[in-house]
Amino acid sequence: MTTLNNNIAFGTIKPQRLAEILHENPDTHLIDVRTPAEYRQVHIPQARLMPLDSLDPAEVREYAADDKTLYVVCHAGGRGAKACEQLAEAGITTVVNVEGGTTAWADAGLPVVRTNGMISIMRQVQIIAGSLILLGVVLGILVHPYLVGISAFVGAGLLFAGLTDTCGMAIILARMPWYNAPNVKNCSI
Repeated sequence: MTTLNNNIAFGTIKPQRLAEILHENPDTHLIDVRTPAEYRQVHIPQARLMPLDSLDPAEVREYAADDKTLYVVCHAGGRGAKACEQLAEAGITTVVNVEGGTTAWADAGLPVVRTNGMISIMRQVQIIAGSLILLGVVLGILVHPYLVGISAFVGAGLLFAGLTDTCGMAIILARMPWYNAPNVKNCSI
């Protein structure tokens, strides 16, 4: 059980135990709070997409109207915990975060739906950040030493992302049109 500063608590569950629950009861409520693109790339078959950046407690209440336990999954657990906190604050008291998220689920060899074609948001962040750091160093050497500041700025952003589990570049990328395809948002497979 995770307890937050304002005494709001939510549970956690290991992927293997959730798999048992889903096998025993296929009507179990499971929401995936990642971006539509992340969901398209790989997701738990029973998971319903409800992205964290547009998570609506009223919609969640409608989905889980029978007051069963609501399981929340994300990529590695951080966004799932944030979603559980938001839902618990909104009065949805039976929320449980999947430890390690979809990554731990897939690593445990549990069934997932995979599609190819799109580079994950974190790989895009790595490509862009690496390119900007390299560009800053090259421009700092060839043009003007102050241009190394580009690399310092990106490095500070990466440090902030690592310390806070909040990546500004990923948030910006998640708002791009290719991440919000209308045929994916809030779908249930």
